[in-house]
Amino acid sequence: MAPAGSEAGRAVTGWAATVLGVAGIVGVALVGCGSDRAEEPGDGVTVPDGFEIDEVVSGLDGPTQVQVLDDGRLLVAQLNGDEGEPGGQVLIVDPESGERSVVVDGLVSPTGVAAVGDDLWVMEQRRLSHGSLASGELETVIDELPFNGRSEGTLTALDDGRLLYNTSGTITSNRAADGSGALWAIDGSGTGEPEVVAVGFKNAYGRTVGSDGRLWQAEVADGSFDGEPAPDELVALPPSVLDDGAAGGSGAGSALDAGWPRCIGDRAPVAQYGGTTEVCADTVGAQATFEPGATPTSVAVSPWDDDTLLVALWNDGRVVSVSADPADQGAEPTTWLTGLDHPQHLVADGDRLLVVDFSGGRILSVERSS
Repeated sequence: MAPAGSEAGRAVTGWAATVLGVAGIVGVALVGCGSDRAEEPGDGVTVPDGFEIDEVVSGLDGPTQVQVLDDGRLLVAQLNGDEGEPGGQVLIVDPESGERSVVVDGLVSPTGVAAVGDDLWVMEQRRLSHGSLASGELETVIDELPFNGRSEGTLTALDDGRLLYNTSGTITSNRAADGSGALWAIDGSGTGEPEVVAVGFKNAYGRTVGSDGRLWQAEVADGSFDGEPAPDELVALPPSVLDDGAAGGSGAGSALDAGWPRCIGDRAPVAQYGGTTEVCADTVGAQATFEPGATPTSVAVSPWDDDTLLVALWNDGRVVSVSADPADQGAEPTTWLTGLDHPQHLVADGDRLLVVDFSGGRILSVERSS
């Protein structure tokens, strides 16, 4: 979805006054049939030489996140209406037959969806819910999440059975409000309490785990700091942050600090929030920075090169490549895909890259040319 608050997004209506305790289920009623496959997207989308792009799913309404299930079907979250309205859905789509079923309905701006085994997780505007993938029945795990006007971001299922989610950052008394601006892990079965993985993010919207175990986190750092707009970022968190319990429980504790709001960009201090060169030297540096307002909503490891990352820049309307080599920290990102108004989410699936086209209501696949 448009990360709420971005100028190019849908109109933002804010958090709905009435919160649904249990999301409604619409069973497996088919809402589409026939094949959605097309040979060409046919609208000026460009990829580098040696690659080809196909449309694998169309007819969606504001798709936000997709996960490839073990049987090849796609688990998809979509707004299905205006932002902030309770019309959002989770679908299962068969890209071969075009058959699709509504698993959950009545959601408020679902930006994240993930299956952890048979467990289903959904992130809405300010609510994290857990339930059964088979039945679609959800129960609220955490309500009234810390919130800065932007919806929370995507969900990330880890190989160890945990789930990562974020809380967007808001400032109280010149510092991050309690519980906000953080990345969290919770057991994917719905048991146990969430634990802090890292802090110091304005909006840790999208992320992926690299082949070396590093956690690549995109940061949407919108806002004014010392009177200047902040660049958006891509940061690498060491594999140790994903060690179960490494962050020290449910508080910030010794969790790794990405710097916000005291530091922005690549460790640049923000005087108005107490940032200094010394303070920022102890925070996580940026592998790459993007122009203010670029809005990185997703990052994926390239299916064809473990040393290359692909980042969706929502407001820029492009996907860029970034080197994952620590020696290339600070190098300029390179444009990789253009022609979409709002690329939303990226998924490396075998030897192809899935690209969620928010405005076009579809999912594209990029592969090497045969």
